[in-house]
Amino acid sequence: MTTFWFILLLGIATYLILQRSIAEITQTPVWLLWLVLMTPALILGGWTLIYGTEQPPPSVLVIWPSLICLLLYWLLFQWGRSTPKNPQNQPQDIASQSVIHPTAEPVPVRPIEPTEETQLRNCFPWSVYYIHNIEYRPQAVICRGQIRTTPTEAYQRIKDNVEAEFGDRFLVIFQEGFNGKPFFVLVPNTQAAKTSREREQITRPGLALFLLLATLLTTTIVGASIAGVEPEKLASDPSMLLQGLPYALGLMAVLGTHELGHYLTARYYKIRATLPYFIPLPVFLGTFGAFIQMRSPIPHRKALFDVSIAGPLAGFVITLPLLIWGLMNSQVVAISEQAGLLNPEALNPKSSILLALISKLALGSQLTATSAINLHPVAIAGFLGLIVTALNLMPVGQLDGGHIVHAMFGQKTALVIGQISRLLLLLLSLVQSGFLLWAIILLFIPLIDEPALNDVTELDNKRDILGLMAMALLIVIVLPLPQAIANLLQI
Repeated sequence: MTTFWFILLLGIATYLILQRSIAEITQTPVWLLWLVLMTPALILGGWTLIYGTEQPPPSVLVIWPSLICLLLYWLLFQWGRSTPKNPQNQPQDIASQSVIHPTAEPVPVRPIEPTEETQLRNCFPWSVYYIHNIEYRPQAVICRGQIRTTPTEAYQRIKDNVEAEFGDRFLVIFQEGFNGKPFFVLVPNTQAAKTSREREQITRPGLALFLLLATLLTTTIVGASIAGVEPEKLASDPSMLLQGLPYALGLMAVLGTHELGHYLTARYYKIRATLPYFIPLPVFLGTFGAFIQMRSPIPHRKALFDVSIAGPLAGFVITLPLLIWGLMNSQVVAISEQAGLLNPEALNPKSSILLALISKLALGSQLTATSAINLHPVAIAGFLGLIVTALNLMPVGQLDGGHIVHAMFGQKTALVIGQISRLLLLLLSLVQSGFLLWAIILLFIPLIDEPALNDVTELDNKRDILGLMAMALLIVIVLPLPQAIANLLQI
C-alpha cells in the first residue's frame, strides 16, 4: 500500500512539473511525456507489489527501461520542438519570460524612447549581427536577428557599440532562443546609478564573523552529542564541549572551503560577491550550510562554469582526507537491518560506490561483506562533505550542477537535463529511501537558471571534460555499489 501511494504522489508531482516547465517549449502532449517518464517507476512499483520489498528487482529491469524511456523522452521532446507552431500562440524565449536580469533592479519606466531606435539599430552592424526586429518591453528591449560572426566577437562588438552610444545605461545580454537563434536583450543598468561607495558596500564582515562564531558554537554542541557527551555531564563540566570540536572544525572546513572556492573564483572574474555567510542551527547537524551572494552579472559561460564548479571541487578536496582519516579511526561493527546510507552508527558502505571504495582503502581487510561502520565524528564530517558535494552537483536549476550543465550545454538543454535529473532521483529513492527528501527538495527548485551576459559562446573542450568528470563524481556518490564490484572488493 505504501508503494501505491508513493507512485501516486510521484505521478502527480511529475505531471505538475512537466505541465509547468515543459509544456511551453514543446508541442508533444504532456500526458505522453509523463507516461514515458513514469514507465520505469510503474514497472518497479508493479514488481514491489507482486514480490514485496524483500526481493529486489533484477538490474535488467531497472537499467534498460530507464535508458529506453529517457531516450524516448528526449526524442519526443525534440520532435515536439521541431513541430511548426501557430505564431499567435508561440511561447516566448527564456528571456521573454523573465527579461529582467537578476542583478538589474526593476524600474517603472520605458528603457528606451522610440526616437532612439535609429541609434540602437546603428549599434548592430549587418556584418556582425543583422537585426530583424526590435521588441519594446516596459523594462527591456529585445533585439532579434541573424548572427554573422562568432558569438564572442558579436557580443563584444555589440556591447562596445551600445556602451559608446548609450554609456552605462544598459546591461547587454546575449542569449540563446528556443528556435536556436541567439538574440540580444538590453535591460536598465541600475547598478551604474549608485555611487562607488554604495557599490563597494556589498558585504558585512562583522555579520560574517558573528555567523562564523555562532555556527562554530552550534556545530561544537552537536559534535559533543555525536561524541557521546550527555547533556547532564556537559552542564556540570563545560570543558567536555571540546569533544565536539573535531566534528565542528571538520564540517566547517568543508563548507567554508566550498564557499571560498566560489568566492575566490568570482573575485578572479571581477564579479562582486559577498564573504561566505554560515547559517547556525542549534539542532540536527549544527548548521544549515553556508552561502555567498553575487551582486554583479556573470560575464560569460566560462565564468559561470568556473565559479560554479570551484565550490564542489574545493570542498571535495578537503572532504577526502577528512573522510579517510575519520574512517581509519572508526569502528567496524556487524551489519544489521538498520544499517544504511544515513545511519552514522551503522553505516552500510555499499550504499555508495565512492564511499565503498574509500572505506575499503581506509579499513582494508577489516571491512567484509557482513560489516557496517560506526563513524568517528571526523568521519561524519567527511561523509557530510560527500553529501554536500553530491547535493550541490545535482544538475537542477540554480544549484552548482545546474549552473555547470547550463554552461556546458546551454540554457534550453539544461532545462531538460534538470527535469530528467529530478525524475531519476525520485526513482533512486525507491531503492534508497534516504534520497526521498532530496528528491522532494529538488521539486521546489526552479529549473530556469540565470543567464550570463554572453550566454551563447560555448566552453572549450577542457571545461567540457571537467564538467563530465563532475557529473561522474555525482554518480559514484549517489549510486549504490553493484554486487559484482562488491564481490571483487570482498565487501
